Amino acid sequence: MNDQTADERFMRRALELAEEAARWGEVPVGAVVVEDGRVVGEGFNRRETWRDGTAHAEMLAIEDASRRLGGWRLTNCVLYVTLEPCPMCAGAIVLSRVHRLVYGATDAKGGAVMSRVRLLEPGLWNHAPQITSGILADDCAKLLKDFFRKRRTQAQRGSDAR
Repeated sequence: MNDQTADERFMRRALELAEEAARWGEVPVGAVVVEDGRVVGEGFNRRETWRDGTAHAEMLAIEDASRRLGGWRLTNCVLYVTLEPCPMCAGAIVLSRVHRLVYGATDAKGGAVMSRVRLLEPGLWNHAPQITSGILADDCAKLLKDFFRKRRTQAQRGSDAR
């Protein structure tokens, strides 16, 4: 399996997790940590459910992988996430030594890889992951757009009922 095929396969799993987040009423972001072609960590947004601002998909997937692998260094791992990581998650990627980051949609409002700030540029920290962006970007962006469109429609209906 070549990198692009593997990237799409694991991004599809991250999209499944993002869809699960949407079913919970969470912003649909999913993340998967992979080592040697096998999933070792998964997560999806749980901020609303857990009432925890740090419960981002990436953070939960990194925590899951660290538990399963028995250590905090994820030096042989790839993190797949449906949305460009925020500053907090970019920091966690650096601190956990993720080898490679693969993300789908960009985040013009909060992205910390390319969009708003570039926190993962080589030379800024003691570790910089390899970065691949745009994998299944249209599918990832559509899931987010559909979620927020539905949320706005529900909010309008609620205000119309008053």
